[in-house]
Amino acid sequence: MSDSVSILKGRTILLGVTGSIAAFKAADIISRLTELGADVFVIMTAGARSFIQPLTLQTLSRNPVASDLWKEGEGWQPGHIDLADRADLLLVAPATAHCIAQFAYGLAPDLLTSIHLATPAPVMIAPAMNGKMLAHPATQANIHTLRRRGCHFIAPDTGMLACGYEGQGKLAAVETIVDSVITFFKKG
Repeated sequence: MSDSVSILKGRTILLGVTGSIAAFKAADIISRLTELGADVFVIMTAGARSFIQPLTLQTLSRNPVASDLWKEGEGWQPGHIDLADRADLLLVAPATAHCIAQFAYGLAPDLLTSIHLATPAPVMIAPAMNGKMLAHPATQANIHTLRRRGCHFIAPDTGMLACGYEGQGKLAAVETIVDSVITFFKKG
């Protein structure tokens, strides 16, 4: 435990939360990362706010939650650029097929996708979606594109999905996600 704390102590992790039923697990991810000493800043998409309230994630992270590209900080520098510059890691968990596609195509219609384009920090993505969506050739091509660009992926689990199907697409366990972050920084 103390080794993990020293590895994450003082690290700035941006946690992107997208519109998946698994968005509620972001609360546990934040709790674990902050317990280990990371400074976590949450960026929520509009879809994520349909599943979990920003106040929950703000309270757990002890930082403001950012969600609107057009309502940024008061300084001269746009808030998304400031966050992008400070990041040691951009972790997106859960990441929907929509978010992955936007990242792959370099689209930036919202705060999370704008930060993705602006940050020089490494990117780690934990997909969560219906298994058929995950297996679709377009999604697989987008994942392949992002891997080629250096994005790290945390494989989704197999199990009962929110849609009622059983298969791959379930957000990886919180411990798996946190362990992936720790391992990433150990290697770096």
